[in-house]
Amino acid sequence: MTYHRPFSLSQYGRIRLSAVAALLTLVGGAALAWWIVTQPPRIARTPPPEPLPAMVDTITVSASAQAPNLYGFGRVEAEQETMLASRVAGQLEHFAEGVVPGQVVEQSAPVAYIDQADLMLSLEDAQAQLANAQAALALEQAEQQRARSEYESFGRQLSAERRALVLREPQLRQAQAQVTQARVARDQAALNVERATLTAPWRAMVQERLVGAGSLLSQGTEVLHLVGVEQFWVRASLPSEWTEWLEAGSRVTLTSRGWPEGATREGTLVSMLPSLEENGLQAQLLIAVNDPLALASDGPALRLGDILRVSFQPAIQEQLISLPSAALRPGDVAWRVDEENRLRRTPVTLAYRGEDDALIRSGLETGQRVVIAGLAQPREGQLVRIRRPNDTPAQAGNEPGHERGNEPGDERGDKSGDNS
Repeated sequence: MTYHRPFSLSQYGRIRLSAVAALLTLVGGAALAWWIVTQPPRIARTPPPEPLPAMVDTITVSASAQAPNLYGFGRVEAEQETMLASRVAGQLEHFAEGVVPGQVVEQSAPVAYIDQADLMLSLEDAQAQLANAQAALALEQAEQQRARSEYESFGRQLSAERRALVLREPQLRQAQAQVTQARVARDQAALNVERATLTAPWRAMVQERLVGAGSLLSQGTEVLHLVGVEQFWVRASLPSEWTEWLEAGSRVTLTSRGWPEGATREGTLVSMLPSLEENGLQAQLLIAVNDPLALASDGPALRLGDILRVSFQPAIQEQLISLPSAALRPGDVAWRVDEENRLRRTPVTLAYRGEDDALIRSGLETGQRVVIAGLAQPREGQLVRIRRPNDTPAQAGNEPGHERGNEPGDERGDKSGDNS
């Protein structure tokens, strides 16, 4: 027999309260979860850190007596060049020994020979004509002497005109003129024989043979192309504003990519030409180089048409301040750093500006610190930091992890030196 305990009312009440509490807990938890999900995240807003001033490179400038290093490019050309031509007509027999392109011939040395047969016949004919003229003059002088004797024996005085006719003075002058003509013809024929041997007008190198042996030449036919070897010229171009640093007689150093490393030649500035270069409107200068083919000295030889780099060493000097060209901004402006590490805009007057460096005539003073790198958009009065030798590229980039001691407001940052 099974005994069933009766279900009391108090137990039933406790079950209802537990269910309600569980339901309320579930609803409250769901509501709390929904509220948490729907609420945006709350982030505490803090003011951004003040950016560090830009780090710059500076140099401390000083004035000194100096001149710019000027350089340009020029082309080698001949100082003496000629097309040696025949001055007489005839057949070219042969060239002298060693007269080949690339060889040097001495001044007045024979270089080519023309057939002299016809010229010798002309010379003999001229000599015979001279002998005939001299004989005719001797006969006329005898006739004049006889006429004078007859006139004196006649015993009468005639007018000057009739007296000249009686004494055969016109006939004598004609005979004398014929002798002179014959002598000139003889000398011309002898000169033509001499000119049948062509000689070098100066010490030269044979550039080219223009005709061959056996060619029939007329007067003026070009036979040889000669180039003088005593001196070459280099025609160089420079900006017109640089010419104020140059004067005739200045030394010039010449280099070429085709020469051995470190090889140079010396030249002398001869003159500044009055005309400008057509393409770049630059000033043209003429530089003389002695012994250009290095025949009597050591060194690389110059070749006609070669392009050389010319470096000038001006003798004129001024008290100037040197700066890298990159330190100058458009309008010839430099930025310097004052005692409080703030930027100051400084217009300057240039004496020279090249690709790498510039010379300042006025606007800066000795001891001032000039910014040479690190500025993107400078402003007047902008606070900057000066790079120290031990600064790394990361520090130069204003990395956030800097210690306060590296900031420009810190005493140690202000006392950092420049890289001058």
